[in-house]
Amino acid sequence: ALGIILAVLAPLVIAANAVVAVALLRLIQKSSSKGLYFVLNLAVADATVGFTVVGLVIDEFSQTVNRPQVFCVLRMAFVTSSSAASVLSLVLVASDRHLAIRKPFHYLQLVTGTRVGLRLLGVWLVAVLVGFLPALNPRFQKVSAHAKCFFFGVFHPAYMLTVFCVGFLPALFVFAYLYCDMLKVASAHVQQILEVQQAGLAGGCPPPRPAGEVKAMRTVALLITCFTLSWLPFFIVSILQTACSSCYTHGVVENYLWLPGLFNSLLNPLLYSYRQKDVRLQLSQWVAGVKRRI
Repeated sequence: ALGIILAVLAPLVIAANAVVAVALLRLIQKSSSKGLYFVLNLAVADATVGFTVVGLVIDEFSQTVNRPQVFCVLRMAFVTSSSAASVLSLVLVASDRHLAIRKPFHYLQLVTGTRVGLRLLGVWLVAVLVGFLPALNPRFQKVSAHAKCFFFGVFHPAYMLTVFCVGFLPALFVFAYLYCDMLKVASAHVQQILEVQQAGLAGGCPPPRPAGEVKAMRTVALLITCFTLSWLPFFIVSILQTACSSCYTHGVVENYLWLPGLFNSLLNPLLYSYRQKDVRLQLSQWVAGVKRRI
């Protein structure tokens, strides 16, 4: 059953992110917005998650063969690195939207090509470091006699606790701070809009339209909600497993609780293609062009 689920999810994740990545590349060619590179990087990271899961699908359907310890460590390191890159890319996207709302008049001066490139490079370096930490530090490895590769078969529970404290929890705090600050800025803007509307109605001028950052806030709120619901159960059970090593919950963690994290890589491109008008328009134009060619 797990192999079938992975075999269905992996191609969907790859295909959805590939389509959104192509649409974003065309948007980048048309516009000068550097913030689209962060969304493109998120699509690339999520597509990489799908590619790394293909190896797990092969393991599920292959015959029972004892894999070498190094092979399993490297395979799961690639899965963890791509997932970490996806999470860090979400943080970059939220930070970019926060900067656009907080400093809209200086956004173009602050978000330059060099700074975008350095941030993207930093994301992948940190993701690779987090994912390959057990390969660099044997104390985070665990010798297992199981035939197939899975997280707790090769990773010590202390590693999952480290990832939670160093990666997941700070990312969740950053998400919460950015959203609360955007909510504060948007509330101030709404108050200003109401004052201008009252003055405009009194002076016979048409009231201004609502601020555009409300839509960006909703998108970030959806990202935070999906991210939290997808990964929080996995890390909670991982911590419980670390605290109580005799409680055998490996089957629950391996077969069920990490699947929402994989599903989150499918939700991200669907969310952006639905929430972003430019992406929807680009996708519709692309589909129309394909229909004409057919």
